Amino acid sequence: MTQRARLGGKRALVTGGGRGIGAAIARRLAAEGAHVAVNYVADAASAEALAAELRHTGRQSVALQADVSDPEQVKRLVAQVVSEFGGLDLLASNAGVEWFGPLESITSADFERVFRINVGGQLFAAQAAAGAMSGQGRILLTSSISARVAVYQHSLYAASKAAVSALVLNLAPELAERGIAINAIAPGGTATDMAAEYAPAYTPPPLRDVPPETVLKSMNAIGRLAEPAEIAAAAAFLLSEDASYLTGSTLDAAGGWM
Repeated sequence: MTQRARLGGKRALVTGGGRGIGAAIARRLAAEGAHVAVNYVADAASAEALAAELRHTGRQSVALQADVSDPEQVKRLVAQVVSEFGGLDLLASNAGVEWFGPLESITSADFERVFRINVGGQLFAAQAAAGAMSGQGRILLTSSISARVAVYQHSLYAASKAAVSALVLNLAPELAERGIAINAIAPGGTATDMAAEYAPAYTPPPLRDVPPETVLKSMNAIGRLAEPAEIAAAAAFLLSEDASYLTGSTLDAAGGWM
């Protein structure tokens, strides 16, 4: 089987799949032969356009709305995928929110929102997907390099992403009994619209007068942001049988973040 066909016939769901890294993952999975359901919460136009693009490549694809912070909507989403495709083999849980702010500014509402989406949304997506898989399924959650590298005023977000890595580690033995592998990917800085919005916050105060490219080269061995397609390539590997002996792991895809 060629690399581009290694997911041939697999049925996949990508949450937060309408833009950025999620859209890149959807494209990569389709390029490797998978049928892909693109989940979105608000931007129907982008998700529908992506699904149409994937159908033009000969894959089945559908855009499905659901707010992953609501476990009932997640159950409905997975049931829709099973109805559309006749089953579910792969989950790429990508939906999430950013958050920056000093300790004193964190409210209970902030905590609830960030953890409800970044942790709860992924936990319940994994739960629903695992229930729909008939064995030999693969689940990928999204952590972050922030889970292990300190970023100024990023504590709430980083804690949520560390929880994701803990989830995959602890779910691995349970899901292995059912023939399902679960891993996480931990991207670093990636060239998306979300990254552009939050880029200034990633620079610590003493370096904010330094050119951004100089700062990046001081923090990253490769010296540049990742392209979404590069993160998607790593995601596709973890969702393929090439990663057959990997479960419970979090793979850094961060260009040697220091």
